[in-house]
Amino acid sequence: MNIPNYLTIARIFFVPLLVAVLVQESISVHWNGTIITNDVVALGIFWVAAATDLLDGYLARRWKQVTTIGTLLDPIADKLLVSAALIALVQMRMVPSWLVVLLIGREFAVSGLRSIAAAEGYTIAASELGKTKTLFQVVAISLLMIGIHHPWVLKWATLSLFVVVVFSLWSAVAYFLKFWRKVDVGVKQRRRAELLDAESRSRRAMIAKRREELARRRAERATQISSIERAKADPVQDEFSARTQDLPPSV
Repeated sequence: MNIPNYLTIARIFFVPLLVAVLVQESISVHWNGTIITNDVVALGIFWVAAATDLLDGYLARRWKQVTTIGTLLDPIADKLLVSAALIALVQMRMVPSWLVVLLIGREFAVSGLRSIAAAEGYTIAASELGKTKTLFQVVAISLLMIGIHHPWVLKWATLSLFVVVVFSLWSAVAYFLKFWRKVDVGVKQRRRAELLDAESRSRRAMIAKRREELARRRAERATQISSIERAKADPVQDEFSARTQDLPPSV
């Protein structure tokens, strides 16, 4: 474990805190005579969590501390943070539910493609389209939270959401094409190798069978030749024995 991994884990722990503060309208903070409402507190939590996303990747690359657990947890933490914020905003009727289902469904689809690619030995890295989509997601969610008490911001939030949808679908198609080129070609090559191996084994089995058949025929032929020679030798021996019996005994 290192500092970038701790930042990633901290972002995961920010998720339930963000949802709890966002959906509980009774939560407020009093500071120097000013009342800070729950949406402002939730916005601050969201920004801190989003900042950890930038910071952990930067520190991991700068300090050369890129680890397997960090590579695994980072996209999971991002999806948890964005999905939780959008679902909480649906409950507050700040965003259409169908749009959130579309965005979260896209995240699950891309994660599934990456899992299949990883199982096949390929890595599908985040593209520039995916990073742009994440940036607009942060902007759109921030504008939606601000728009809770400032309705004039909602038109910009809606515009940002539709930009997020465009980049989400665009990047999903790009991921699918990249997945298809890598994994499908790899699967075809593996199947071809399996077919060639099966054909090679079939040929070896056929050759071995032919050799056994040839050896069997040679053995049968040798047996037949031996029987013929024995059959020819038996009459000569019988005739010689008969003539020997007709001779007078020696004195």
